Amino acid sequence: MNTDNLCMGCMREIGREKQCPHCGFQADSVQVSPYLPIRTVVGGRYIIGKLLEYNGEGATYIAFDTTTARTVCVREFFPLDLAKRMIDGVAVVPLTETIDLYEDCYRSFRELWVKLARLHEQPGLVRVSHVLEDYNTIYAVHEYLDGITLREFLLGSRTGYISWDKARQLLMPVLDTLGALHAGGIIHRGLSPHTLVICRDGRIRISGFCIPQVRTARSGIKEQLFPGYAAIEQYGYKGQQGTWTDIYAFGAVLYRALIGTDPIEATTRVTNDRLMVPGKFAEQLPAYVINGLVNSLQIMPEDRTPTVRQLHAEITASPSAVAAEENYVESRRTARAPEPQPSAPRKKKRKRSNGLLTALLTALIFVVVGMVAFVLVSEFVLPEKYNVFHDLFPKEEVTEAVTELSGQFTVPDFRTKSYTEVIVSDYNKSRFRFSKVDVYSDDVEMGYIIEQSVAPGENVPAGTEIRLTVSRGVEKVALPNVLGMNYTDAYEKLTALGFSVSKTERANDGSHPGGTIIQMSQEPERQYEKGTHVTLQVYAEPLTEPPTTTTTTTPTTTTTEPPQTEPASEQPVEEEPATVE
Repeated sequence: MNTDNLCMGCMREIGREKQCPHCGFQADSVQVSPYLPIRTVVGGRYIIGKLLEYNGEGATYIAFDTTTARTVCVREFFPLDLAKRMIDGVAVVPLTETIDLYEDCYRSFRELWVKLARLHEQPGLVRVSHVLEDYNTIYAVHEYLDGITLREFLLGSRTGYISWDKARQLLMPVLDTLGALHAGGIIHRGLSPHTLVICRDGRIRISGFCIPQVRTARSGIKEQLFPGYAAIEQYGYKGQQGTWTDIYAFGAVLYRALIGTDPIEATTRVTNDRLMVPGKFAEQLPAYVINGLVNSLQIMPEDRTPTVRQLHAEITASPSAVAAEENYVESRRTARAPEPQPSAPRKKKRKRSNGLLTALLTALIFVVVGMVAFVLVSEFVLPEKYNVFHDLFPKEEVTEAVTELSGQFTVPDFRTKSYTEVIVSDYNKSRFRFSKVDVYSDDVEMGYIIEQSVAPGENVPAGTEIRLTVSRGVEKVALPNVLGMNYTDAYEKLTALGFSVSKTERANDGSHPGGTIIQMSQEPERQYEKGTHVTLQVYAEPLTEPPTTTTTTTPTTTTTEPPQTEPASEQPVEEEPATVE
């Protein structure tokens, strides 16, 4: 097969056409930098075509397998924050300052795709056929999915959502496949309508696999999280990620399919959980489906449905099965603690028991009130030497207990703590309300609190709003392309944006203006932290020889010779003209 006639956008034969009649791809298109040039051959058999997508981990290309003559996808491990291309524009080299993280991510990439290759018989997964090393990095080859994403399918529907019967038909196989993934030691972490592809056979396949670092905030490389579908633990909350992380994502996908809108982002729900099933849908959906949906979308990992098996049972239970389960639970409870048949004497006894309970509660209330009064008198009226709590408890603990009993709460010091950790704390949520202001900071790590609107140690009423100033990390700015510019102009432009600039010089034979920039140490058009150092290589000023003057002295006169010139036969050699083919 003549691969020269293949379109590099869809891998169909187009002969000598300049534009593909199937996908519109231009035959002379150039790949987006810094990704693999079009028609690069990986592993001696895969011809690289158009870039399909990229993220903090690497890039996916459409490709042609010359061995099987099939269209495939090639996933390249190329984390831009940790590596760069060598001068040949193909081989990958890790950055020295991040080599340890690069190696961790490299191992994660290999482990993930090797595990996926072992699950190639799973019909609901994208099939992985090859994992190989080339160009100083690693590649995974998987089938090319010809279809549309679930998101595109839902947006193209008349209402934007589908019925439970249709959702069950489409998504229950996805849940089964998710169970197979978990059994194989893989947590997806990126399940969403963007990563579920409906193929021509009507079956949904799970795609969008990435290493855990890409699916976790503040991991050291640029994360890719899907708002509304990523669980709270993926945003830096202390809770462990696990099968329950994918349960949250699946519940969010099911919610989107049934309700027609994306779920509220987990970080927003933490402080103001307004996620609910609208009334018109609640009337149509089976109660057990709503129950399963609610359980899968619990914010805190420990409150959430933990496994695929349990979620499957919850959202497929029929009313009769639910009733049978309730009867079974009731029968077990009765077997453990049988109750005698009700009788008149028992009713009287229960009445007496209720009266006794009332009396005990009344006494307890008097005791609590008396203790509070005693604490107040002891703390604020009696001299310190008569304060019985002085030696038993530190004064601040007694003060805090008294303020809480009076409806006042002491504000903790939230500074230097993680914002997510603060707002998900049950202790904090039950006492205060929080709002957030994001600011850039050179000193405080992203996601951590810099300041709070109410000072630590202040006593405030329950429900007081505290505004937390949270670090967005060091501000990033796009590095403009200054190649070809004069160094002075480029220096002013870059320093005004916050970059640190220096230059190195290259010898100039006189064919270039001095000070012209020919190379940048950092890749242009990318985001960098303010203060990043950029070295600009420029042409030096061309060297010029001053004219030579010879003075001849005689006894009678002094004459000055005109400047010497080169002989006519020693003319400069003309440059060879460029060849045009």
